[in-house]
Amino acid sequence: MKTQSIGFDNEKYLADQSAEIKSRAAQYGKLYLEFGGKLMNDNHAARCLPGYDPNVKLRLLQSLGDQAELVLCIYAGDIEAKKLRADYGTSYEEETLKLIDAMQQYSIAVRGVVITRFDGHPAARAFAKVLEERGVAVFYHYPIKGYPNDLDTIVSDSGYGRNDFIPSEKPIVVVTGPGPGSGKFATCLTMLYHETLQGRRAAYAKFETFPVWNMSLSHPLNVAYEAATLELEDENQIDPHHWLKYRQMAVNYNRDVEAYPILRVIWERMMHQPCPYNSPTDMGVNRIASGIIDDYAVREASRQECHRRLDRVLADLDAGKCGMDRLARALSCVAKAEG
Repeated sequence: MKTQSIGFDNEKYLADQSAEIKSRAAQYGKLYLEFGGKLMNDNHAARCLPGYDPNVKLRLLQSLGDQAELVLCIYAGDIEAKKLRADYGTSYEEETLKLIDAMQQYSIAVRGVVITRFDGHPAARAFAKVLEERGVAVFYHYPIKGYPNDLDTIVSDSGYGRNDFIPSEKPIVVVTGPGPGSGKFATCLTMLYHETLQGRRAAYAKFETFPVWNMSLSHPLNVAYEAATLELEDENQIDPHHWLKYRQMAVNYNRDVEAYPILRVIWERMMHQPCPYNSPTDMGVNRIASGIIDDYAVREASRQECHRRLDRVLADLDAGKCGMDRLARALSCVAKAEG
């Protein structure tokens, strides 16, 4: 049986990614770093990048030592709806508790859990009690009327100002959650608002794994990301803001491209100065490409992942769990990967 080639160097990636994070943090007094994707057990990345350690992000946080601490976000509506992760079938509450336990094992400080868009949800109150009994601090952030268009409300005491401030001691605050839609982005902007009110410099950046900005749109690794997020309807695209500013092709995805103008306008309203990022790609910290040591192995593994995702969609279609539109997108991903 042929052994799969190693395609990824974790140590090279760790060195480059941590250096970029420290460089960003050094420019400001505080860096709020949103973690996109899975913080631990990133099995999709491990399948697409042979040799990738599924817990390399935990190792990275551990390497930052006393410079970083963690804030976890969970959307109150997901608690109320008993939302399950599609990959593991576990609830978002269970995933939050697992993350807290993992942080303790890796000696990474957890500052607390933010229950986002909280509007009196009884199940969210019950989960907060579970957390507090474990000694975990709980904070509440609330729905903002008119978000994201009503800037006068958003950047005011009735908007971000109404949300709890989360005290922190370390220069890097990692903001993550048990799944997409947890409120990480809004939590980071809330904290920038509070830090600015209190006269402190702070900044925002996003820790990214996929899509890989400095690889082609058609690279199977980027296509495999689309295949992995079919239920979210994510779509890779050339970052138009990056192209307009730098005349450089960079790959991003629809949600970040759509969120960037919101960040830029809110940043300038809060900080009273130009946003330091000219594109959503500028916001990201992503050095995955530097860890790839065998592009052929990565391409082949990513193609296999696209086929694997297609098999899952076919099974879901037979079970009545998805429609033909998702099948069409899965087939498109396979075609692009095989290109």
